[in-house]
Amino acid sequence: MLTPVIRMTGAADAAALAVLRRTWTEENAGDVADEGFEARFIEWYERESARRLTWLAEIESQPVGMMNLSVFERMPRPGTEVGRWGYVGNAFVLAEHRDQGIGSLLIAALLAYADSHGFVRVVLRPTQRAIPFYQRAGFGTDGGLLVRPGRLAGRADSALGRRWWDSWGMCSRSMRLATWIGGAVWAGVGGSVSAETPPT
Repeated sequence: MLTPVIRMTGAADAAALAVLRRTWTEENAGDVADEGFEARFIEWYERESARRLTWLAEIESQPVGMMNLSVFERMPRPGTEVGRWGYVGNAFVLAEHRDQGIGSLLIAALLAYADSHGFVRVVLRPTQRAIPFYQRAGFGTDGGLLVRPGRLAGRADSALGRRWWDSWGMCSRSMRLATWIGGAVWAGVGGSVSAETPPT
């Protein structure tokens, strides 16, 4: 098996990320006719790149997976340094490259960055199927978050939206994943993983 290369993305990678995002969507919802998607994605990526870090997995220079980390800074207060935390999102590996350790390499690179930059915690909201993957990476549950569903949850005309919300609801019921900011919690430097520990 060829060894994947994991690296952080730059502006030149936006088009490749858009292809992965379209593939992911079509895997879940079928073919989606949207000629303007790639241009919208690139514009979004340019806006988000200041606060969202993305890792790309490549095999022989071909993109096969991605994962990103949204970075948030806490409001400063007297006597303490500004703390940062991150939210893991958009983890995806092409179907033909799954179960080969690529997801593990992506999350390892992401968490190594969080460790080296002193993040106080990293959080996520996994799908039911992804829960064991993130548990193996050190994530655990942490109760406390209150959730107000947005309008998407009730939109009868959005099959994809309904599947997303149903999946999230199942996760929250089965593992109490309505947590501090929406999912499992990985504690960074100076923190600890939830005692309930036994994140595509």
